[in-house]
Amino acid sequence: CGGTVGAILTCPLEVVKTRLQSSAVTLYISEVQLNTMAGASVNRVVSPGPLHCLKMILEKEGPRSLFRGLGPNIVGVAPSRALYFAAYSNCKEKLNGVFDPDSTQVHMISAAMAGFTAITATNPIWLIKTRLQLDARNRGEKQMGAFECIRKVYQTDGLRGFYRGMSASYAGISETVIHFVIYESIKQKLLNCKTASMMESGEESVKEASDFVGMMLAAATSKTCATTIAYPHEVVRTRLREEGTKYRSFFQTLSLVVQEEGYGSLYRGLTTHLVRQIPNTAIMMATYELVVYLLNG
Repeated sequence: CGGTVGAILTCPLEVVKTRLQSSAVTLYISEVQLNTMAGASVNRVVSPGPLHCLKMILEKEGPRSLFRGLGPNIVGVAPSRALYFAAYSNCKEKLNGVFDPDSTQVHMISAAMAGFTAITATNPIWLIKTRLQLDARNRGEKQMGAFECIRKVYQTDGLRGFYRGMSASYAGISETVIHFVIYESIKQKLLNCKTASMMESGEESVKEASDFVGMMLAAATSKTCATTIAYPHEVVRTRLREEGTKYRSFFQTLSLVVQEEGYGSLYRGLTTHLVRQIPNTAIMMATYELVVYLLNG
């Protein structure tokens, strides 16, 4: 539920982020800027800012383009999150019998296994979403639909084509691991503080609105740290998912991007990503905790 609501509300930011990560970022640099960069001494593209990119998309393609790829996003977010949390909970339950219950090792391995399961099962959906978001067509031109995109990918690359960028997604498991370790640590500290205050006052522990605010802040803090550390995999993944490109594997793409565009290009779209991801993750995690609480009666 939280994943779906978050995906709809933050879709325009995700489209801007994906465009900034792509190799076609020059589409969003104005002609005046390009003229000043045309000298022989300039060999690297200066990335446009998120607001400039947003303005160019609105001017050239119209507001509807800000919701490109929303269909696959909604289709993919429910099974992806369901698989993720089911795998995370089951793995954590089993590992609690092997390691110290709720220890850092348990959270790290559970998060890694959950990420691996969800990525492997849903990569084709995210590939189609990325292709649709990168499909820049001017106002009035017929936009490519999801089924047309699926047919095109299959005709060009076969079934293997649907799994492009999966190696970068596996590298991105590190982000998930860092996120959950920090999240569970903050959550545990909040729980300990509440238990201590309840013991002092002698009151019975009940869920309050402030508990969910605490969960949202914990999720936002942990996601910010994790995203900033592991962000380059996002840029590599977008490049690998582009249509008919020179990018072939994770390390080859990483090396080529740095070589051609500099280290700064590995953090293109980070601001937009954080602006989108923090509220999205906070909504998702708080909703998850709320639904689990309600289902437990």
